[in-house]
Amino acid sequence: MPRKKTTKKVNKTSKAKKLKSLSQTHGKKETHQATTLDQIWGEDGTSKYKTMDEGKYLSSIEGMDRTDLHSHAVTVGIIPVDNRDTLTQRLMREFRKHVASYKTPKGKNDTPKISSDIQKILNEGK
Repeated sequence: MPRKKTTKKVNKTSKAKKLKSLSQTHGKKETHQATTLDQIWGEDGTSKYKTMDEGKYLSSIEGMDRTDLHSHAVTVGIIPVDNRDTLTQRLMREFRKHVASYKTPKGKNDTPKISSDIQKILNEGK
């Protein structure tokens, strides 16, 4: 004789309540404000220049010969010029901009205090 099929009734409301009461945190201390999607996804800025230290980058530029310097400038997005000093200055300027974009300080929410009279006037249009 075949067995009867039995089904369990699952209380869906208890599971939904549990999920709503949970809170998540990523554990990352937010010290800098992300300015690009790459930064939000976890990019730390070292992929383009291989370092975020200005001294290391300057020493790597000084160690390159002219053809390596020109090819590096092209990969970074700078049009190479024949004068080595000018090209080095341009590369350093772009490197500093890159580093500064990854170290944008987190802004404070400085909302000014508004009196109740002004708030009433502003709320009239709603």
